[in-house]
Amino acid sequence: MTTCIGLDFGTTNSAAAIATVDRSVTLASFPMLGGARSATRSVLFFDPEDVRPGQRTPPLAGNEAIQRSIDVEGEGRFIQSTKSWLASRRFEATEVFGQRWRLEELIAEMIGVLRDAVEPHCAGPVRIVSGRPVQFARADDQADDAFAEARLREAFRLAGFAEVTFELEPIGAAWHYAHGLERDELVLIGDFGGGTSDFTLVRVGPSAWAGGGATRREAVLGTEGVGLAGDAFDAAIIRHVIAPAFGKGSSQKTPFGRTFPLPGWVFVHLERWHQLSMLGVPSSLRRLKGILREAEHPELFGALVHVVENDLGFELHRSVQAAKAELSREDRARLVFVDEEVCVEAVIERSEFEQWIAPELSEMQQAVHRLLDHTGVAAEQIDRVFLTGGSSFVPAVRRLFADQFGAHKLASGDELTSVARGLALSGL
Repeated sequence: MTTCIGLDFGTTNSAAAIATVDRSVTLASFPMLGGARSATRSVLFFDPEDVRPGQRTPPLAGNEAIQRSIDVEGEGRFIQSTKSWLASRRFEATEVFGQRWRLEELIAEMIGVLRDAVEPHCAGPVRIVSGRPVQFARADDQADDAFAEARLREAFRLAGFAEVTFELEPIGAAWHYAHGLERDELVLIGDFGGGTSDFTLVRVGPSAWAGGGATRREAVLGTEGVGLAGDAFDAAIIRHVIAPAFGKGSSQKTPFGRTFPLPGWVFVHLERWHQLSMLGVPSSLRRLKGILREAEHPELFGALVHVVENDLGFELHRSVQAAKAELSREDRARLVFVDEEVCVEAVIERSEFEQWIAPELSEMQQAVHRLLDHTGVAAEQIDRVFLTGGSSFVPAVRRLFADQFGAHKLASGDELTSVARGLALSGL
């Protein structure tokens, strides 16, 4: 009996599911803080205490990485959002404690967490189905997209998976939604990850998918995607709240008496947590300390240097994400980040947050319009809009679809695991 494994390696969270021929689906579990969760954070942590001279020490990955980082109070190197770099030909490798790590090797460490979680369920033949976005983040054309998929395939090989089938992540979500559906529907799937937002128009249901693989391929009317999602929403909060508290907009004065604005590249790195950790390499840290000596407000820019020097990017972004999550429930949120002499406190109104992310919302809306245009489907013809992924909780995102299709058509559920569940079912 073949077991089908669905692996959803995400920018922010990852999950795995196991489906058997009776169409039952089990989620893999991941330990966290003495308990177990159905998803794991897509993060790596290199603990300097594990480093041995002349040896290449693998990082801790997933929830275990977060636990160790908490235990050692941030000492070490935290790496996040590796998936968002797959299409970038500029990011080949990084150096950690004197050891060179290729991007594919870093991702393989994270995929290894998913492998270990599903292995107890794999007694016989196994089919592996991995999700991939409609458009990888940073992919400007089809060549970039193919390059990203090839790197992801290599990461799976390094993690021990000799064969893997790739399926679009929103198709995985469609399989999850259609599981147990008693009538055919035309469904718009919106899958919002950390780095990409993907949209698929697909016919699902008993007769729509009854004819096997060929019929199911024909049921997919079209796909669209944009290389932005939850990380871009985080970046907006950092740009408007955190960056000014760290000196953005102020100046530096050179020894010759000339005054210049603080360099923008520093604050661009601040907006992306996976880039912020890269400022901690010795050459970049020296540049930051040189800027600090000339800063008009050293107490502000010094806070940024403290965050970089102590590798507090994860803690900082966790504060940002907590505020973003609160804004999905309340009309305002309080953002607090405190570490030694660094203290950032601010109240964010939901209305201003929605103004900050208006450009990203517009890009998402345009992608949906393109999907409807090239499939020739009118909004009123769609039976259901299924939204999944962490950013599907953002009220402004949901409002985009409610305004266009009607609130009564919106459906959601299992936002962090629906893709993995559906991928496992698709393998059957």
